[in-house]
Amino acid sequence: MFSLEIECGPEDRDFLIAELWEHGSAGIVELDSQRVRAFFEEDAGRDELLSMFPGSRLRTEEERDWVQAARELLQPMEVGSRFYLVPAWRDDPAPAGRFRIAVNPGLAFGTGVHESTQLCMEAMEQYLKPGMTVLDVGTGSGILARAAKLLGAGKIYACDIDHVAVKIAGSNPESPKYRFVGSVDAVASGVADLIVANITPEVIAKLVKDLMRVRKDGGVLLASGLELQDLDFVKSAIPGIREVRQKGNWALVVA
Repeated sequence: MFSLEIECGPEDRDFLIAELWEHGSAGIVELDSQRVRAFFEEDAGRDELLSMFPGSRLRTEEERDWVQAARELLQPMEVGSRFYLVPAWRDDPAPAGRFRIAVNPGLAFGTGVHESTQLCMEAMEQYLKPGMTVLDVGTGSGILARAAKLLGAGKIYACDIDHVAVKIAGSNPESPKYRFVGSVDAVASGVADLIVANITPEVIAKLVKDLMRVRKDGGVLLASGLELQDLDFVKSAIPGIREVRQKGNWALVVA
């Protein structure tokens, strides 16, 4: 067995992980916010992988159950006051008063481990009222749409420009049925009581007119995926920001 240590930015990490799974990785460990280590069996094709991921560092590994070792690093976690996220291969029940969400880390962005996803879920607990229509822009794994459903949302729309992400989101039986490949520009005006967009600051700024257009009067936009250094840029792009939340080096704005 061998491994590749690959550097990537936080915004690309989950898509890199998804690509590594597709190319036969036997297990993946996130070393820190800038590095992942992917493990492969000997017949995986070292030369091809090295050319596919230039700059990666190869290491020969001792023989052990690396899949199990990687899984053991991922434990159930409480998010906010209502959610309990559990790796898909575990059967831990949710504590009383919490919604249980099974997650499959690495398939698409939005496993609940990332601070920006946690910020969105915590804000949804406060701002999402039963019966609201919710739009999840850049749905990734679909975890925020599933959280909206558990919180009692009425109709939920989820979109992503990555067709693989939409397919992954739709593979979960708990996912809302209204999903499409595309973005907020394909949504009618005044549709959503609550919009959640856990994407990147550049994309948020690009989409802000449509994000506000699809919002009902009195509705709320939750925008995250922002590092603290991006706050001034986002504040200049989004009108009517009423609140900023922070977790670690990440932020969410409420408009």
